[in-house]
Amino acid sequence: MDHDFVRREQPRMLAELNEFLSIPSISALPDHAEDCRRAAQWLVDQLFRLGCPKVQLIEGEGHPVVWGESPHVPGAPTLLIYGHYDVQPVDPVEEWHSAPFTPSIRDGRIYARGAVDDKGQVFCLLKAYEASRGADGMPPINVRFIFEGEEECGGQVIFDLLAAEPDRVAVDAVLVADMSYYAPGWPAVYTALRGMCYAELHVRTLERDLHSGSYGGVAPNAIETLVRMLSKLKSGSGKIKIPKLYKSVEKPSKSELKGWDSLPFDEQEFLENEVTGKALTGLTDFSVFERTWALPTFEIHGIKGGFTGEGAKTVIPAAGMAKISLRLVPGLTLDFVKEQLEKAVANVAPDYADWELRFLHGGDPVQVEVSHPAFRILDRAFEEVVGRATVAVRAGGSIPIVPELGRGGAPILLTGIGLPDDGLHSPNEKLDLQQLWDGIEVFGRFFELLATE
Repeated sequence: MDHDFVRREQPRMLAELNEFLSIPSISALPDHAEDCRRAAQWLVDQLFRLGCPKVQLIEGEGHPVVWGESPHVPGAPTLLIYGHYDVQPVDPVEEWHSAPFTPSIRDGRIYARGAVDDKGQVFCLLKAYEASRGADGMPPINVRFIFEGEEECGGQVIFDLLAAEPDRVAVDAVLVADMSYYAPGWPAVYTALRGMCYAELHVRTLERDLHSGSYGGVAPNAIETLVRMLSKLKSGSGKIKIPKLYKSVEKPSKSELKGWDSLPFDEQEFLENEVTGKALTGLTDFSVFERTWALPTFEIHGIKGGFTGEGAKTVIPAAGMAKISLRLVPGLTLDFVKEQLEKAVANVAPDYADWELRFLHGGDPVQVEVSHPAFRILDRAFEEVVGRATVAVRAGGSIPIVPELGRGGAPILLTGIGLPDDGLHSPNEKLDLQQLWDGIEVFGRFFELLATE
């Protein structure tokens, strides 16, 4: 590996990263479909520049998948690198200190939507690959790249591709750098991801909105009905009231819980610097780690209906909608939770309300076995570059495609260069540049070490 690469190429890499982050590739918003395509094409161009002889922009019913293959290295292992080029919406935009798609560097950090989730990490892996190439442009291992544009919105293009062509994941290892360090200076490898069940709950109580003076007191209010239904699905103490949910959860092992207890953790610091609230909520009989890593959650993301414009309009809303999700843990499959959620909503819905659950996207939870030699190699790379091997943790988040990436039997290395305070999905998302520079060296070294195993 060219160990002078990062220092020498920093100005160029910052310019390239700035270019990538400036593309507003918000997959959930139809108005940004062309921007998603621009981001995909940016990756296609990068892979060609890096000497990949096979690069494809694979179309489907949604945003395209980018596929690339390195030059063939006979006898070397094959690594599949996954990432996503799409990003979350930027609302509330007024809370950003700089424009979300005009990257800004302040105090050694780059601020932009996608800085860490996941464009910055995709960029890190591309530059690590570039740094690991020899003078002849050949990498130390065979690398396949797959980058999707629908991770943040639950699209099907990558799922359809891998279902039709499963040989694409017939590799020796899979690297997913879409995660963060456990804490500054503490790189992590993830043993589990929570799954996701995302839905809209639509409720209608009237044929049309009504005057609240003429009909208030007798006409059923759709927003009020919706809120009451939601409140019956989760108690004030944080218990989810969905049948059979907790009974189906596979509890973490005693050794796993012991490992979590050994991690450095300051609950007050966590509250102030990461949660940024006044108190932690939820099932307080369980630790913070258990609540965020090993138990299901039920969240309300937004409610729409009635009148929310400037001024006053005295209507009784006829219809309302709430966006909701459950995070799933081992033992809870998506199909099972969808079925149980339907039953729970039916139980809390009043007779006078028509309702419908519309499932938008989701995926099963993931558990990862970390005994494969590739994990020891990753530890060695982190030790050599940042002075510490990874710690084994779980993630509260979800990456729905991960189970499909492992269908070929290859170990999945879930890791990353983010930090806990990077603000994923929030205003002022950022990436510490030193994390980027270190990450390029870590993963470049990982590619080298994997070639010698």
